[in-house]
Amino acid sequence: MPVFKFRSVEAMNQPIWRTPGDRALYQSMAGLWTAGGRMQARRFPAGVHRHRSIEELDARVNEWHRAHVDARQQPKHLPSGP
Repeated sequence: MPVFKFRSVEAMNQPIWRTPGDRALYQSMAGLWTAGGRMQARRFPAGVHRHRSIEELDARVNEWHRAHVDARQQPKHLPSGP
């Protein structure tokens, strides 16, 4: 996000970078969400999960956390260049 420095109060009344309802704003937001999803995967599966006890819930969350950490620690293979 850019940082703006104003020399006078009149300069502050200029239009903002993107206006609400602007199609470019939504495209920018969607791009950021996509990039964020690619950089950091979910730590838990989507959906509603029922558990019989808090201990069972804790065990399941620990499994998800371990799987997430294991996936992050595996080396990523980058495609070889030409």
